[in-house]
Amino acid sequence: MIEVLDAVELEEIRDDFPVLRQKVHGKPLIYFDNAATSQKPRVVIEALNDYYQRYNANVHRGIHALAERATREYELAREKLAKFINAPATDCVIFTRGTTEAINLVAYSWARTNLKKGDEILLTWMEHHSNTVPWYQVCEHTGAVIKRIELTNQGTLDLGNLDTVLTPRTKLVAVTQQSNVLGTINPIRQIADAAHKQGALVLVDGAQSVPHMSVDVQALDADFFVFSGHKMCGPTASGILYGKRPLLEAMPPFMGGGEMIKEVWFDHAKYNDLPYKFEAGTPNIAESIGLGIAVDYLEKIGMEKIRQHEKQITQCALDRLKELAEVTIYGPRDVEKRGGLVSFTLGDIHPHDIATFADQEGVAIRAGHHCAMPLHKKLGLAATARASFYLYNTIDEVDVFIEMLQKTKKFFGACPTGRAMGY
Repeated sequence: MIEVLDAVELEEIRDDFPVLRQKVHGKPLIYFDNAATSQKPRVVIEALNDYYQRYNANVHRGIHALAERATREYELAREKLAKFINAPATDCVIFTRGTTEAINLVAYSWARTNLKKGDEILLTWMEHHSNTVPWYQVCEHTGAVIKRIELTNQGTLDLGNLDTVLTPRTKLVAVTQQSNVLGTINPIRQIADAAHKQGALVLVDGAQSVPHMSVDVQALDADFFVFSGHKMCGPTASGILYGKRPLLEAMPPFMGGGEMIKEVWFDHAKYNDLPYKFEAGTPNIAESIGLGIAVDYLEKIGMEKIRQHEKQITQCALDRLKELAEVTIYGPRDVEKRGGLVSFTLGDIHPHDIATFADQEGVAIRAGHHCAMPLHKKLGLAATARASFYLYNTIDEVDVFIEMLQKTKKFFGACPTGRAMGY
């Protein structure tokens, strides 16, 4: 039996988020910008305050009571994160400031060490800049080249020729589990199996997937998996790099300094064991502890409940958007194949104008290229508007969102663009 959030649970969840109980321009806030960052429940906010008020101390290097508690809570958070993604061991889980830093860590430590001229990095057209630009920089440094998996007309990956685009020269496949523009959920295990047959590694960007669905890095067989805390009810400047132990052990440290060493001599140093080899200096202690509390919060609700709730919200949004003939939706229509977001255009109205009008109605959405300029260029677009949903959003909010778009259309006088249907 599929579990969903009932009305009472949803109202209780909304009560956990203080920011939602406010008005913007005199209208009740409707927060549909969750793909950019999620709001934080009271329990996470209190955890940050608790650290600074009661046991603010540096971790690992102190023997006094505050330092010992800080270390205990910090490492407990690591254990929670490892369990949350089913990592085989906690020492394979590296704390970072988020997805971007985690990808750069792999790019600098693994890719610059192991790649050479003529090697290939396989990306997709739907990657976020954080999973694009670091690989451009690797290619500039090593002489490796970028290749891409094409898209279908439905906004999914064209995997029919995967065995062709993967070659013995392919050393890394870097792919998002869920697109932040199209919403597409990609078949990671299928891609990983094909890549591993060619001897390539797979890095998965889970920034848009981990907050919204159950993730098992072992079942995916990801060599590296990265995600951010701020998109999953956790603090900003928190995130995770998971890597298979043999890979992490062979990689040189990303940064030098304190904590990442075992011993330092006059002219050389011996590096620390995992995971500390990659956590130089004082880490984001409060943020990492807060991320552990966010995991507790999400698990208490249940990731499957969250996923089913978002599917209901997304289906409602897709159905209601069809009422506006000038709307073009990008990404799969099937909610089983997409996450809880919808990117769209409304005739010839610029997405920035849509977002500005929405703000005046108390509706927070995002407009622009969403850090995915190659995808927008491929679609022939300068920008799209994006509404993205989370566990605290409601069907009633979707209704207000549609009413806002109808007002926007009337105010700007939207005209069809003449473009072909979007994905």
